[in-house]
Amino acid sequence: NMLVDVTKGVQYLNEIKDSVVAGFNWATKEGAISDENMRGIRFNVMDVVLHADAIHRGGGQIIPTARRVFYAAEMTAEPRFLEPVYLVEIQCPEHAMGGIYSVLNQRRGHVIGEEQRPGTPLYNIKAYLPVMESFGFTAVLRAATAGQAFPQSVFDHWQQFTGNPLEAGTKANQIALNIRKRKGLSAELPDLDRYMDKL
Repeated sequence: NMLVDVTKGVQYLNEIKDSVVAGFNWATKEGAISDENMRGIRFNVMDVVLHADAIHRGGGQIIPTARRVFYAAEMTAEPRFLEPVYLVEIQCPEHAMGGIYSVLNQRRGHVIGEEQRPGTPLYNIKAYLPVMESFGFTAVLRAATAGQAFPQSVFDHWQQFTGNPLEAGTKANQIALNIRKRKGLSAELPDLDRYMDKL
């Protein structure tokens, strides 16, 4: 995550730098949609108008304001979820490979390589499988291959989850609402109005 200062000739900016960075760290630690960490985000500070009186530029004023600004920027920038993905290595005989492919297709997995182990009738299949789909994967795989497939999973990377979490009815939106419910947050996603300063 990056916070980039692209302002021109703003007075007193150095005085509030630490406070803005603290607000940035707070906002990226707890994102607006579901209080989860943000990854791979860049914020540009375009312009800052500060009070001439030093009392009104303290951390108590700047940090919550900066955090609200970052949240509003996040909500207008089409945020997406990232989901963790396992690299699954499966060993199986050749006639069991059909069952493996069908199970992976049902669970949004995709095969990235298969090779025969020299001198044995076994094949090594490598595939990516979203962690969310991996619960009960071993049991289903064994059932589909009559117990002849042996999977091993290890975390590999994060990938973008398709769908807009702000759009009602999408799978991503349902995940966001479930996370909020689990964490005891308000049931609906925050509106932009929540981050407006009201006098």
